[in-house]
Amino acid sequence: MQNKATVRAAFIAVTTLFFAWGFITSLIDPLVASVKGVFVLTNVQAQLSTFAFFIAYGVISFPAAALIARLKPVPSILVALMMMVVACLIMLGAANIASYTLVLVGLFVLASGITVLQVAANPLAAALGDPRGSHFRLTLSQTFNSFGTFIGPFLGAVLFLKGVEVKEGAALNPAVRAAALAGIDRAYFWICGLLILLLVFFWLSRKTVADAAPQPASGKGFVALIAEAFSSRWALFGGVAIFLYVGAEVSIGSQMALFLNSNGIWGQSDLPFTVPLLSHAMGSDGISGVSLQEAGKAVAFYWGGAMVGRAVGSALLARYEAPRLLAFFTAVACAMCLYVFAFGGVSAGFVALAIGLFNSIMFPVIFTLTLDRSSASAEATSGLLCTAIVGGAFLPLVIGAVADRAGYIAAFLVPAACYLVLWVFALSAGKVAALRQTEPAVLH
Repeated sequence: MQNKATVRAAFIAVTTLFFAWGFITSLIDPLVASVKGVFVLTNVQAQLSTFAFFIAYGVISFPAAALIARLKPVPSILVALMMMVVACLIMLGAANIASYTLVLVGLFVLASGITVLQVAANPLAAALGDPRGSHFRLTLSQTFNSFGTFIGPFLGAVLFLKGVEVKEGAALNPAVRAAALAGIDRAYFWICGLLILLLVFFWLSRKTVADAAPQPASGKGFVALIAEAFSSRWALFGGVAIFLYVGAEVSIGSQMALFLNSNGIWGQSDLPFTVPLLSHAMGSDGISGVSLQEAGKAVAFYWGGAMVGRAVGSALLARYEAPRLLAFFTAVACAMCLYVFAFGGVSAGFVALAIGLFNSIMFPVIFTLTLDRSSASAEATSGLLCTAIVGGAFLPLVIGAVADRAGYIAAFLVPAACYLVLWVFALSAGKVAALRQTEPAVLH
């Protein structure tokens, strides 16, 4: 048995990765709003940024699982961080030559590195300790991931959205466009530096993590992993659940600034500036209504709700059964989306931001419930689940198309349908006994 102090130190090192990819991923939200104005795009075209990022999960996850099975998690994580540094350099080039195509390439490479981190770190965080605490540990790590997603949209809005407007008839002057591109350049320059520091930190921590990690697994190949994953009904069901959850969460977040900025929600209202904490974060520019930059800052509260929810959820999961808690959270999230659709108006903006609170435990609980019930190995199941994150690529395109045709409010029917299916998944998981607790021996 591994020394508890070693396991704890390894868990802390792995959890830093959750923070890093949460911060980087959440920058997509203000980036979507920014490129819509900078490059004069439709909602669907702007959502190609989200597509380029999340499609990497569909392309890279199984190769990443095969890589990790052969190299072991620690070397794979170091390779992933190097890929992310290269991606930031591509983003710097894209901002300097004002190329949307290169932005998409950079986002794909960046997400490819994050995908390797996801495949390695999610099961690793669940494994580092007592198997009975797997739900708790992964949810705790996801809480730090949520802290990253909380500060990312705020900083992104400050850097990317100053003076940017996307409403019909609004024109972006050259100075504002240049400032937005310069903001993108600065953001990814500093991210590049932070990733290099993280790479050094993890290199220095590599022995600690390797000593605490599970023993090497079979080293199965790419084709064998796919075949094994698809042989398990619960691996497939969990894959669908992850696809819909990530798709719903990303769809709402990536369109949130545009939704709040619209005239039917907060675009012509000063009421949000009467809410103390929210008003302070948004920082009124003195002009009536909520600007796109102010709305972009408010998106931090959507992801901040997930951070708070995961902290609370970690405690709740120690007392209540995971399937039952998941069923409650998915039902509430569905109801909130339907409220936005049915009523709209200023109140819908607050309700939409609060959906993040109930998104909180969904990913880690779906992940571990599936691992526990899947008849496939954890490496094959993890590869399928991380591939299913590709839902974050496709569903934003759907919600963007609905928004182009019927408006931002009607688009909330898309995530509502996703949460309904997730509610069914939770009820089904509660009726099926786990084949195993998520044990260290099965996670490579």
